[in-house]
Amino acid sequence: MQRIAVLTSGGDAPGMNAAIRAVVRSAIYNQLEVFGVMQGFEGLIQGQIKPMYLGSVADIIHRGGTILQTSRSARFMTEEGRRQALEQLEKRGITGLIVLGGNGSLRGAYEFSKLGIKVVGIPATIDNDIVYTRSIGFDTAVNTALTAINHIRDTATSHGRVFIIEVMGHNCGEIALAAGVAGGAESILIPEIEVDLEQIITKINQGTARGKLHSIIIVAEGVYPVMELKEKIEEATGQDTRVTILGHIQRGGTPTAVDRILGSCMGKAAVDALISGKGNVMIASREGGMHSIPLQEVIRGKKTPELGMFDLARVLSI
Repeated sequence: MQRIAVLTSGGDAPGMNAAIRAVVRSAIYNQLEVFGVMQGFEGLIQGQIKPMYLGSVADIIHRGGTILQTSRSARFMTEEGRRQALEQLEKRGITGLIVLGGNGSLRGAYEFSKLGIKVVGIPATIDNDIVYTRSIGFDTAVNTALTAINHIRDTATSHGRVFIIEVMGHNCGEIALAAGVAGGAESILIPEIEVDLEQIITKINQGTARGKLHSIIIVAEGVYPVMELKEKIEEATGQDTRVTILGHIQRGGTPTAVDRILGSCMGKAAVDALISGKGNVMIASREGGMHSIPLQEVIRGKKTPELGMFDLARVLSI
């Protein structure tokens, strides 16, 4: 293997640039030529492929987003689109591809590998919903959400209000659970646990009875309509209730040290995997090291948050 390429796909995640930097510099260290694919799988189909050098990744480890940019490609979901992408690699002599992204991107990587190209996936999604590993971007997203919770708590206390804060998660409660526990939320709503509206109301009323000045409720997106939840809380408690939807603010920003280190380790491990002849695998951070997991096994799995954390939140929020 003499030439490899790297791309980012799907939603961006803080720490992607650290991984790109590690891929490029590890490849050059091992005397490989390395190329960057712009705009994800769609850019691969279009041939938006450029050589990468040491200077290409200078001063990017601290930056959020992805210098290679990203997109979602409907054409790559078809066999014809994937064959067009393969032709773009073949005519440049590129025999290995590293794909950074979430579950959808890894599924695309798996389908692409069936055409004979060696593909290594790197889990990069703030949702942290990929099995067997922590994903690049999750730690930063949780800390971004936590900062917002801290700020909102100040105004909630000042005005004696209930605040509902919706965080991202795409059918996964990892961000809500981690940010809710770290932020001392009174209630956390996640898709993995059935919503108990009566318990939420009871907690608010009990807090008010003992002189508590505010309540914070964290909701993972899609679990419960937040405006409907606001109305039900106000009706049942009589308390002024406000809604804050954090949205895409959780995706951007300077990556934490955790995500920079994770991205760096995974980027190097991905290059090492290609050099050793591995393909159709994902790099996973497990048991204190980097491991290669078959992509087929990864895309068939479904991650469940550590629900012991939910029980911890329930106990500590009495």
